Amino acid sequence: MTETAPKTAAVIGAGPAGLMAAEVLSAGGMAVTVIDRMPSAGRKFLMAGRGGLNLTHSEPLDIFVARYGAATAHLEPMLETFPPRALIAWADGLGAETFVGSSGRVFPKAMKASPLLRAWLARLERQDVRFRLRREWRGWSDNAAAPDVTVLALGGASWPRLGADGGWTALLKATGVEVAPLRPANMGFDVDWSEHFRARFAGRPLKNVALRFGRDGARGDAMLTRYGIEGGAVYALSSALREALAQAKPITLEIDLRPDVPQLEIESRLARPQGKDSRANYLRKALGLSPMETNLLRETATPPERLKSVALRLTGTQPLARAISTAGGISFDALDGALMLKAMPGTYAVGEMLDWEAPTGGYLLQACFSTAVFAARAILDRLALPRGIEPRFQP
Repeated sequence: MTETAPKTAAVIGAGPAGLMAAEVLSAGGMAVTVIDRMPSAGRKFLMAGRGGLNLTHSEPLDIFVARYGAATAHLEPMLETFPPRALIAWADGLGAETFVGSSGRVFPKAMKASPLLRAWLARLERQDVRFRLRREWRGWSDNAAAPDVTVLALGGASWPRLGADGGWTALLKATGVEVAPLRPANMGFDVDWSEHFRARFAGRPLKNVALRFGRDGARGDAMLTRYGIEGGAVYALSSALREALAQAKPITLEIDLRPDVPQLEIESRLARPQGKDSRANYLRKALGLSPMETNLLRETATPPERLKSVALRLTGTQPLARAISTAGGISFDALDGALMLKAMPGTYAVGEMLDWEAPTGGYLLQACFSTAVFAARAILDRLALPRGIEPRFQP
């Protein structure tokens, strides 16, 4: 009796979404080949690990899902299929035991990506996943050797030197797939610093500040740079700031340098006589202002009594190549409920190439993993193959 050949899958892209799709499909019995233009897998994943590899977040799922803004309704079933607790269990199962930081973010205890990636690639090898590296995907083939299904996991276009350059957009548009323009997300913003301020304070952090733009606010740290400002608190507002800058320039970002100190207390402290102190020493003693903060007030023409609403003029957005992540991508209207391209039956899309964005804090990687698991399980169901990977995802 002749054995039936296994169903085949080509996964295009060896980032976290592609590798997760390959794991689920191969565990279900499919013969999987991962294709990537770079010489090794997971290059941007490794770069993310330099900051500790923030895998996901521990907050309640309903709050977590809402972080995706306009894409929440589309991503909710995928995040419920493979939620943060499942991602944590998966990482623990690879020997990358995790912990929850003080901010609620989840990291591997090793605080880097390389041990997890090595264990992951070893698992994929045991599941007979094949890799074809240094090969660039140029579209579809009509020959008999074409795979039964194709999973596109080509990423966005930020940090293109790590592999994802957005070149896939032209190929998909040519087949009639609706693709929203790729734009920077979680990026820095330009400020016209004076040369004196730039030379003295570029690279200095603004610790524990509150930022506000219109109705949106964020709390955390920011970093002054030669070009302007960046950092976690800025990234949380980056979508709203980007859209506003697309309409008019400049715009004003408000910074509260002392969010835990009431305005009345600030006024009370400033009522004390300055005496023989210099202005800088007086502000240091009265309000704890560092030289950088004192100069920031001077740079923005902000009197000390208004340090809770420092008006910073943003003049532009840092380019997509320097952004942490990408907004825009394949429209959800171009996909069916299983993330299959309506214009190309048998081809699925996952990860950052879909039209969603989220702030940093674990939301980016989580959505990449969740969309990959969701699509891969849908493929196995369609082909009536077992979900062999599923038990590993139980917490």
